[in-house]
Amino acid sequence: MYTIYVKFDCLPNKRQAFIEKVKSSGVLDAIRAEDGCIRYDYYLSEKDENELLLIEQWESKDHQQIHLTQPHMDTLRSFKEDYITNTLLGEVELL
Repeated sequence: MYTIYVKFDCLPNKRQAFIEKVKSSGVLDAIRAEDGCIRYDYYLSEKDENELLLIEQWESKDHQQIHLTQPHMDTLRSFKEDYITNTLLGEVELL
């Protein structure tokens, strides 16, 4: 299993709008239907209203890498900068 986290810094008051755009564009459903996708979930920071955490779990790193090349990821990239100012990505080691 391959797990990563993605921390997004959203533009002020744009966090919920970003999540809604990911849903309404069909991107979220398409990602969750991808081969090898185990989990693709967003979590809201209670401390910072402009921070958003994404946890992705895939059957393998190869599945996650293929995910990045999918057409719906181009859709996500096309509107991401309207909502997100910074992105930090990291791998999670599960014991």
